[in-house]
Amino acid sequence: MRRFFIAILAILSLASTEPVLAQQPQGDGNLRIEWEVKNRFRLFRNEADFLRHVAANRGDGTLAAEMRLEQRTAGRGWAREMVDRLCVDGAGRLTETCQRDGERESYLTPESHPISTKLRGAVPAGSQCIWNFDDGSVPPQSITADCGNEIGVRVRYGKPTIASVGITAPDGNILQTSIEIAVRDFLIAGIGDSIAAGEGNPDKPVALSGIGFCFRDFLGGPGSQFYRPGRARYPGDKTCDAAMGEVKSGTLLEWQRQSAGWMSAGCHRSMYGYQMRAAIDLAVDTPHAAVTFLPLACAGATIENGILGPQRIRECPRNTREDCAGTSPGQIAQLRQLLTQAQQKDRNRALDLLLLTVGANDINFSGLVANVILEPGAERSLFTRGGIIATPEQSAQVADTQLPANFAKLRAALKPLVGSTLRRVLFTTYGNMAMGERGVPCPGGREGFDINPAFNADPARLRAVQSFFADRFLPKIRSLATCEGSTLCAQPDADRMTFVDSHQREFEEHGFCVRSETDPAFDQQCFSATGESFDSDIVQAANSPLVCGAKASEFRPYASRARWARTANDSYFTAMTYPDGLPSVLQPADIHDALWGILSAVYGGAIHPTAEGHAAMADAARPAIRSLLELTQEPAVDVRPLPPPQ
Repeated sequence: MRRFFIAILAILSLASTEPVLAQQPQGDGNLRIEWEVKNRFRLFRNEADFLRHVAANRGDGTLAAEMRLEQRTAGRGWAREMVDRLCVDGAGRLTETCQRDGERESYLTPESHPISTKLRGAVPAGSQCIWNFDDGSVPPQSITADCGNEIGVRVRYGKPTIASVGITAPDGNILQTSIEIAVRDFLIAGIGDSIAAGEGNPDKPVALSGIGFCFRDFLGGPGSQFYRPGRARYPGDKTCDAAMGEVKSGTLLEWQRQSAGWMSAGCHRSMYGYQMRAAIDLAVDTPHAAVTFLPLACAGATIENGILGPQRIRECPRNTREDCAGTSPGQIAQLRQLLTQAQQKDRNRALDLLLLTVGANDINFSGLVANVILEPGAERSLFTRGGIIATPEQSAQVADTQLPANFAKLRAALKPLVGSTLRRVLFTTYGNMAMGERGVPCPGGREGFDINPAFNADPARLRAVQSFFADRFLPKIRSLATCEGSTLCAQPDADRMTFVDSHQREFEEHGFCVRSETDPAFDQQCFSATGESFDSDIVQAANSPLVCGAKASEFRPYASRARWARTANDSYFTAMTYPDGLPSVLQPADIHDALWGILSAVYGGAIHPTAEGHAAMADAARPAIRSLLELTQEPAVDVRPLPPPQ
């Protein structure tokens, strides 16, 4: 301020009898203040991670940004470098406070937000700027700096701040420009099932060994063994020499330590999930707002078990099997608790948007996958007895009888959390991942499914499941979410969710069977179109399981592909899930039991979207998100000269 007053005195002391008025600078345009919220996706602890997403953004959508991010990592995955720098604990739960860029913040109710300001327009060289940030505090924040510098400050949340700058030019002219800064902080929650969580796309893909790992099929005996890639750095026995059941729990723990890494291992919640990608890109696209995202979706969730009540977890976290609870609380209960905590500190804090995808597990989607890919035999019989296999007829009965009642319960539970109307519940539906090029259903066969000898996508069963999914299940989900047709909604205007399905047409060109000359070289050379990817000679396979001779570690889980759906091979090479919380009849005898391979495909992401598929879903949700949040034109900038001194 001292320099500012000195400049005013200099004007008053000029010899001219005419007052000297401040002039607008000549040049490219008026002076203006530009500002943005720093590190505005608040789940990131480090701004550098957010800036990587900003750098990948070209205004052409999440899918294009995803492809740029993966090109820079050569398909190894951008999230692997960020997942350990989130405001979550080792189990994937949100932390109450978070150290973000050197500042300790309340995650749910921030008191302030970091912003940066910059003076734009033609400023005479050598000018000095005096910045003031006034939110009613005494005294206001004041900073003197070169006019070309970016100014970083924190502004109080919930209270506008007037940012003004006085410019003292070398010739004595003085200009002022100001703007009102008011940060919006969107509180957004994401709930739902494996599609909402990002199943099949671990933040840290499993590291694959170059040598084989032995599995023994269900019947045992001569000829029952086969080799597939194992987990790198696993120090235990990779052969099947130990008698069935003799592998100790300590060995299983060592195996688990080499598993894939997830934001939440228990829920297979991933940064690649469409809900997370949509929230990140909202923050990238909205410089005057912050996004506080509550990721709660959990793979395997149904409405009853997962949304409204607890569910079995998908997989224990690495290194913590001893502390693995085995269940995850209901997502509604978790969300209610978080909102209560937020409102205890800020009564005006309310949920701005709820992202939702659920319903597929209610009709036993994993059972439909198992029905398609499991050949008749001992394994199929075992899975049938364990309740894993589901036919389209069984799923259709559930869709017609149980699903509507479950949706009614879901609507009733959601209403108190979103202001008694479900308009701000954004339901993003499923894509049909069994469609090939030109919208023709995938033909079936072992291509992409030869990771286990028991797999073969039977053409007839595949057509039946694909027809049920497209013709009955997807229309049913739409009618339930939007209160259309014969769906009974007590208050249609209040019960109707906002519905997104524009991505379905794109998925019809990118099903699990689509191949392209632009696919990664590993896929083209090592994943056989005839289902002969792995060496059947166990002596050769023990040292080199792939027929192509390449090392499994050359697989790139996040490279761009024509298919937007994980095959069973993709799922195994990316996540190699050894699921927990299974019925006793399906518990494998040890880590060499081939049941693991089957369970890994059924519960580990096969026929789930790839990262690119999730990005396409986020693109589809983007217009509805911006509309529901009422994102309009940014406020005009106030630029004016100082009045003549009195």
